[in-house]
Amino acid sequence: MNPLGDPDSNCLAASSDAATNEVNILKQKLEMFELILDSIHNGVVVTDPGGIITHFNKPYGLFLGMDPEAQIGKHCTEVLENTRMHIVAKTGISEINQAHHIQGQDMVVQRIPIKKDGRVIAVFGQVMFKHVRDVRKLAERLSILESQVALYEQELAKLRATRYTFDSIIGVTPRIHALKEEALRAAATHLPVLITGESGTGKELFAQAIHNAGNRRLKPFVRINCATIPRDLLESELFGYEKGAFTGASSTGKLGKFELAHQGTILLDEIGDLPLEMQPKLLRVLEEKEFERIGGTLPIKSDFRLIAATNQDLGAMISDGRFRKDLFYRLSVIPLHIPPLRERREDVLPIAECILRQLAQDAALAEIAVDPQAGRVLQQYDWPGNVRELSNVLERTVASLESAVIFPHHLPFFLQRQIDALFDGPSTSIKQVQSKAEIEAICFALKQAQGNKAQAARLLGIHRTLLYKKMQKYGLDTKTAYSS
Repeated sequence: MNPLGDPDSNCLAASSDAATNEVNILKQKLEMFELILDSIHNGVVVTDPGGIITHFNKPYGLFLGMDPEAQIGKHCTEVLENTRMHIVAKTGISEINQAHHIQGQDMVVQRIPIKKDGRVIAVFGQVMFKHVRDVRKLAERLSILESQVALYEQELAKLRATRYTFDSIIGVTPRIHALKEEALRAAATHLPVLITGESGTGKELFAQAIHNAGNRRLKPFVRINCATIPRDLLESELFGYEKGAFTGASSTGKLGKFELAHQGTILLDEIGDLPLEMQPKLLRVLEEKEFERIGGTLPIKSDFRLIAATNQDLGAMISDGRFRKDLFYRLSVIPLHIPPLRERREDVLPIAECILRQLAQDAALAEIAVDPQAGRVLQQYDWPGNVRELSNVLERTVASLESAVIFPHHLPFFLQRQIDALFDGPSTSIKQVQSKAEIEAICFALKQAQGNKAQAARLLGIHRTLLYKKMQKYGLDTKTAYSS
């Protein structure tokens, strides 16, 4: 006997071991595939080219209430309602994210043909039934939110339609009528508008009216005051910045005013205070309707309508080199100048009556009237702070009013002093009376504010810049004015 054994027997044994090992590997792979299929949260079914089910995972069986193993070998039409697995096997065309009605519920299904050498050898089907109720609830919630947004848009449109329109601009003089007509024509265009006028004349009122009369009225109206934003922050306010663009920048970045005004209107108030180094950047944005955020590299386009406003003489600023001529021409395609109240005294009483109606409404008071003599006093005063000063005076008067009629003695002291001065004698000129009244008003306000000029300007109802100019005009300083 051969001590090494029969060679043929050894070969057969080795071959048998290899086959057994290969079978075990295949079994392990099949077990792994079955575990994978059963671990998929959605329903999975696989058929052969004839529509016979070869795989059916446990989640699908649990959902349908049937034994998965018992479905193997059956035709898909015997097991699944409305199935198209056998049709996809014939067409060889995938059906992705298709609606499928199963057990009274709408599902989303995938039917994917598995091909080898260009021939369909199987079809993989997946039914996405997990969290269907959550999806339905989310869809219902989304529908509610859409309805709410539509309602808010309607309410916003109503608010915009009843405030800051051309009907809000009060005036009976031909100059105001002509100005409103010109502004209404401007509202029908998308051209830049430059509104000029003294402080308190209602420049923003005109800007809002132009916006609300145009076809951008349902889009944003974005306002930025160039005089109140620090120089080092103005560029980021206008153009925005990317996250981490500079120290202290928000981790999420920030949208600029021009980006927020897309399809709407942007009002650049106090444009005369725009720093000289910012002016060429603004000019480029106006010409290109394109800009980059600070720290960004991609250009951003914005379809905005520009309205600028200022109480400064831009022509004089151009001569002094403080304002670019090319920017001025780009801004003032449609120039509108609002005259001060002293140049349209007939408008003082209609505006006063409108303000009083609003004050009475806000305070739930009866209608407040103006005595003819008090009305004459209001008309004769120059109103250096214009409508803003007139509103301030009427608010203070109404606050201490004990009747439904405003008489001269109800008016602030500087107007009463003007009354006395007007009747001192025929030789007293209007300018002298007005100057005297202004000096006394400034001195009184500074005393009340204990020398604080910003607070004194608020008491007078004028901008502090105008107070500085008046003090310079009359040779007043804080010490002399406060002690006088």
